[in-house]
Amino acid sequence: METDDLSRREFQNILLINLSAAAEVVQAMPLLNKIHRRYPKARIDVLTSPSVAELLRYNSAIARVLEFSHDEGSRPWRLAPLIEAAKRIPQIREVGYELVLDLEGDLHSAIFTRASGATVRIGFDRPRGDLSRKLPKTISAEARLWRAARHGSSLTYTHRVAAPLPMTHPVDRYLAIAHRLGLGDGAPDFSFPIPPEASTRIDALLDYYGIAKARLIAIAPGADWQTEQWRAHGFAEVARHVLQKGFAICLIGMEQDRAACSEVAPLAPAAINLAGETTLSELAALIRKAVICVTNDCAPMHFAVALDRPVVSIFGPTDPISDGPYSRPNAVLRAEVPCSPCYLRELSACTYGHACMAKVSAAAVIARVEAVLAKLPNRPAVLGQASMQQPIRR
Repeated sequence: METDDLSRREFQNILLINLSAAAEVVQAMPLLNKIHRRYPKARIDVLTSPSVAELLRYNSAIARVLEFSHDEGSRPWRLAPLIEAAKRIPQIREVGYELVLDLEGDLHSAIFTRASGATVRIGFDRPRGDLSRKLPKTISAEARLWRAARHGSSLTYTHRVAAPLPMTHPVDRYLAIAHRLGLGDGAPDFSFPIPPEASTRIDALLDYYGIAKARLIAIAPGADWQTEQWRAHGFAEVARHVLQKGFAICLIGMEQDRAACSEVAPLAPAAINLAGETTLSELAALIRKAVICVTNDCAPMHFAVALDRPVVSIFGPTDPISDGPYSRPNAVLRAEVPCSPCYLRELSACTYGHACMAKVSAAAVIARVEAVLAKLPNRPAVLGQASMQQPIRR
């Protein structure tokens, strides 16, 4: 079946499997939008993690959002998620999917892909040959071991996409699946709907804090890894600088970002700390209102790109080519130390004093923010591209 011309095939029932975090779900929006445009009458379901399901439920391109909870960092053969997967299989088989796209490529997604019974099952192939020879010597050992298809998941596919190099951005990686379907090229369309009630709540919050009419800058100091996080004093210095220029500051993030934002808040008392106070849709509505978003390598950075908001991101242990804001190399600030990227997650594992982040000065971040602000009109656009799609209620 590998030689089939899939561009001529019609599919009525399609399942996308994306069990990753919010960043990856946003990065997969261009693929979802391409599929919806190519198969406008098809039923498109998405299987995703409970933490990001809310972001997808308002999308008129999606008929049903299925949830599956698993700990991405745990051993894949743990009994609890396997039992949970077994409970979901009847829901998947009852639809009669003809096309399944596995964006995850692990044991659990492979179980769902194979159990679907779909005649066309697409995912990434395992790397062929010595992939490490194609990589620059500066790429870390962990990146060299990156695999598109883990735990034998490629064996469940009828059609495979060649394993991309580790430094390939996830957006381009997902769009390679669109190419395998013959969906054509064109600029990625990140648009996704933000429900009116999310915008209404953000308006109410900003009005409550007296900044509804102010020019807003969003600062996201949280990060998934200890090593990705820039220092609280640095974020606070940036916040104090723009506060003095008449901007309003919101510290943003999800529940897991409360601690990082709580470190910054006392150092910039006029900043409004909304970390953990918003759903993902409300977070998107808040970022859409910002004139700029200042971040580490984190999900709000990818939200800002999808919502066409300017962004300044501080990068250290991760590679901005593969992990940075899509197609915005000038949005990234790095110390350019020889040990980075290293992909070490814990500070205790770093023997260089966290130099990749420590050597990024607040002055450098402020200068980059000022350069972005200088190019903006006096009043920022409130509505981004994502607002053009009308949400549906379920």
